[in-house]
Amino acid sequence: MDWKKKVATTLALTSALLLGACAGGTEEATDSSAASSTVSADAVRIGILQILEHESLSAARTGFLEVLEEAGYVEGDNLIVDYQNAQGDQANLQSMAERLAGNNDLILSISTPASQAIANAEKENAVLFTAVTDPIDAGLVASAEEPGANITGTSDQAPMDKQIELLLSIVPSAETVGIIFNSSEMNSIVQSDQAKALLEAAGVNVEIMTVTSTNDVQQVMESLVQKVDAIYIPTDNTLSSTMATVGQIAMEAKIPVIPGATEMVEAGGLATYGIDFKELGRQTGEMALQILEEGKLPSELPVQFPETLQLVINEEMAEALGIDPDSIKLPE
Repeated sequence: MDWKKKVATTLALTSALLLGACAGGTEEATDSSAASSTVSADAVRIGILQILEHESLSAARTGFLEVLEEAGYVEGDNLIVDYQNAQGDQANLQSMAERLAGNNDLILSISTPASQAIANAEKENAVLFTAVTDPIDAGLVASAEEPGANITGTSDQAPMDKQIELLLSIVPSAETVGIIFNSSEMNSIVQSDQAKALLEAAGVNVEIMTVTSTNDVQQVMESLVQKVDAIYIPTDNTLSSTMATVGQIAMEAKIPVIPGATEMVEAGGLATYGIDFKELGRQTGEMALQILEEGKLPSELPVQFPETLQLVINEEMAEALGIDPDSIKLPE
């Protein structure tokens, strides 16, 4: 950014600091803005917009920042990070996206809703997304190979066929499998449709129930476990943030839950073959270095998909369900 833009940015950040919560920013974001007075004048500015707080999304953010730190970008020295968390509120998401737009060398958006908000607000500076299942259907890129604009990134598209195979190997007698997700999350709708098709092709009945917020999860789960033999949950942000509740209800009902992400297993699921979101964040960080250090444009960087997949088992949950953890293996 040129000196005029840096001055404007500093003034904007100072105003945001004085206004505090009026802009909807988080405490972390306010602190990082305050640090801008102590860093070098040519510090790299990174904006981060996250839809809400849960293990998977936060792991992706951690991995991204780790790569930058390893490359010599130290927050408070030559790096300013303006981190904004919308806490699941769409109004917050829009105002935070507008705050970040035009004021950063690069913006990281975490989740589909956050990425859509940033894409609408930032039309010039580089944007990288992560934890987006289908960036094409979400309207973020023209194609995975040729993104086409100022935005590209990493998809969290999971190997759903393997996950469904894993579920059916754990509960081979399952007649009905439930699927639960937030009906307003586009990525979850896409995944639910795919899971339903795979389950029906295997001769299994499917019971779909949806939520609209975290407040619905307990009631919907308590209803769902009465109707099914197992549950599949896509990489849904709302369900990810409430996996402790999901796990408790599933444990009491003795219903295995196979979620889309490894962090969701650790928070309350039984098992999955899925994405390591921290590694996905690191992939995104490497793309950031190509932009910051090699002068690459987002349009020149194809969308990347997960390079690290792993079988993860929650042994405590398995034992509570009467399942031998050693018996859970990925079908060949």
